[in-house]
Amino acid sequence: MDAFAPVPPDWTEKAVHAENFCCPTCHATSMEAERVWINRRSPVYTEDYRKKWQEFYHCRCGAVWWAWSTERPPSEFANRDRIDPSE
Repeated sequence: MDAFAPVPPDWTEKAVHAENFCCPTCHATSMEAERVWINRRSPVYTEDYRKKWQEFYHCRCGAVWWAWSTERPPSEFANRDRIDPSE
């Protein structure tokens, strides 16, 4: 399964919009999904001209959900102090 395939997989047809960027049924995170597909063919532009995409997730519990890429919570790795290799 290619997350960036140009054609959506059949399982995305039954997806519901998740409000909290997790499975609406069992509350598993996107990292726990069994399958992922990102709709990069149809970006939506926000009011500040940034792109956002629909991200589809097939959860381990069988539920299928989607959320906007802009709804993704901040990464725990984004604000880590970088180690300077010259030190």
